[in-house]
Amino acid sequence: MDFQPVQMGSVTLDPVLVMLALVSLAVLALILLPIILVVNMGRRREDASAHSAQLGEMKVRLQTLAEGSMSRHGELARAVNERLDRMTHKVGTDLNETSRKTHDSISKLNERLAVIDTAQRNLTELSSNMVGLQEILSNKQARGAFGQMRMETIVADGLPKGAYTFQATLSNGKRPDCLLHLPNTPAGIVIDAKFPLEGFEAFRVAQRDDEKKLAARQVRTDVTIHIEAMAERYLIVGETQDNAILFVPSESIYADLAEHFPDLLQKAHRAHIMICAPNTLMLAVQTMQAILKDVQMREQAHLIQGEVAKLMEDMGRFRDRVLDLQRHFGQANADIDKIITSQEKITSRGNKIEKLDFAEAAPAEIAQQNGSAPSPAPATIATPAERPREGARIIRQPDLLAGE
Repeated sequence: MDFQPVQMGSVTLDPVLVMLALVSLAVLALILLPIILVVNMGRRREDASAHSAQLGEMKVRLQTLAEGSMSRHGELARAVNERLDRMTHKVGTDLNETSRKTHDSISKLNERLAVIDTAQRNLTELSSNMVGLQEILSNKQARGAFGQMRMETIVADGLPKGAYTFQATLSNGKRPDCLLHLPNTPAGIVIDAKFPLEGFEAFRVAQRDDEKKLAARQVRTDVTIHIEAMAERYLIVGETQDNAILFVPSESIYADLAEHFPDLLQKAHRAHIMICAPNTLMLAVQTMQAILKDVQMREQAHLIQGEVAKLMEDMGRFRDRVLDLQRHFGQANADIDKIITSQEKITSRGNKIEKLDFAEAAPAEIAQQNGSAPSPAPATIATPAERPREGARIIRQPDLLAGE
């Protein structure tokens, strides 16, 4: 093979040399390749061992981290459980307290509802009673019976039985609603519970002036006729008093009568008819009750004097018995003084025996036995032990009944 030189610019290359250089390079590459492979394998082994060490260290760290996580998880679980227990206990306590408060509130609410139900029933009954009262007042006959019943209640509550008579018959055949019996006189006081109310109702509900005037005229006519009828029927000389009572069953009607119709009150006064409301009639009944009590006291005065005389006799006997008891106390005081004297003598003798002082006591005892007075002993100052002990003294109290 003929290899021609190759001209590359100004440089001429020999193909053989180029081939030898390429072969040399290939051989060098073949020689370096195993060395590089061995070096790479060593490096890879070092990297693998380092990687294994890192993996082991990472594994240890992961295990430590896992253990720490487990411990933290356990602590967190315990903390959570404790918090849950506390929350459960608190919630249970709050629920119990709320339940108790709710029960108390419901109980109080039931009590208030019961009170409201009772009040509602009372209002219903009051409403029915008001309707019944309105029906009574709208009926003339029922209204008269209502006034008579109220008058009878006031009289029966304030006076004893026998001091009044309901529906008594007079000598002229008339029958008043009540006749009050006064003491020491056969003439009684007549009470009439019938009162004309139609004109007052019309006067109250009237709106225009002409209606009011018409109703006022009707009131004056009805009341005047009733006053004249009472004066004619119930004022009987010797059988009834000079004055009779016309009972008005309502304080409001009496107030309207006194405010708007004073002329009717004056006309009734001139006719000896006293118009009384429930309170005024009650006051008159209480006054009569006081009169009856005073009369009874006067009638029983001799009996009271007799009882006072007996009381004074008992007081005299009581004074005599107190004086006897005082004499007994005086005698007892004298006996106690004698007992105290004997006690002092015994105490003095006991003191002498304790000190073996018999020589000084012998002359006195011999003189006392012979009945002669002993010679006076020289004055000596007795010691506190030689002094006779003083017993308790009873002081006689003055006789207050005897005037001491």
